[in-house]
Amino acid sequence: MSIRLTVTALSLVIPTLSSAALSPVRAEQTLVAVAANFAEVIDELKPAFEKTTGHKLQVTTGSTGKLYAQIKAGAPFQILLSADAATPERLERENDGVAGSRFTYAVGKLTLWSVDPVRIGSDGVSALKAADVRHIAIANPSLAPYGLAAMETLQSLKLWDALKAKIAMGQNIGQTHSMVATGNAQLGFVALSAVLSPRATDKGSRWDVPQRLFAPIRQDAILLNKGRDNVAATAFLKFVRTPEAHAVIERFGYGIE
Repeated sequence: MSIRLTVTALSLVIPTLSSAALSPVRAEQTLVAVAANFAEVIDELKPAFEKTTGHKLQVTTGSTGKLYAQIKAGAPFQILLSADAATPERLERENDGVAGSRFTYAVGKLTLWSVDPVRIGSDGVSALKAADVRHIAIANPSLAPYGLAAMETLQSLKLWDALKAKIAMGQNIGQTHSMVATGNAQLGFVALSAVLSPRATDKGSRWDVPQRLFAPIRQDAILLNKGRDNVAATAFLKFVRTPEAHAVIERFGYGIE
């Protein structure tokens, strides 16, 4: 009798534990602020993440400087994918980001680009010095890390003062790319990822800027305080570090640390 009672009790407990353990986590949505240079990559990562996890991703893109200002003004973003490492570190220091959640999700590469297929040869300096160049596009160095890298490059080449009058500044790296793509600037320092994009129809000519000419563009992610308890936010940050995500990021011309 006692044996039958024990078996019966266990038969009641085990299904209860199993159903609780196997019940799926409720799907949620997370709001992600993404640096403009990473916009096309996030467009490809988004459906893969949503299919894999069942969570939803809502994305806002812009210059890192403007996204930072929006976060400080109370924007409901839960994650920042920055175009630099300094901004996430600052947000953590200012208690707007979750301590210990920062990591480098991509390393950006800079290229000098023109839609003219013969304008830029193997020597980017000669292309910059060409007499018929009226405008050289860069992103605003005070707002966009790629713009800062472009300025550092020209300074390293001792060309900043000589070419400063020809500089046309975009508010972010996406706008800068558009200035070159439309011909409003003969040359521009843009993200290599934009030139390698599958959507790019004008390959033109380019000179990939040597890393020694500018500080590495480490792009860091951080979980913001508003996403601390959001399972979708945590899941996305894990997804960005998977081999599947890394393959996409590298295909778009970024490095992985």
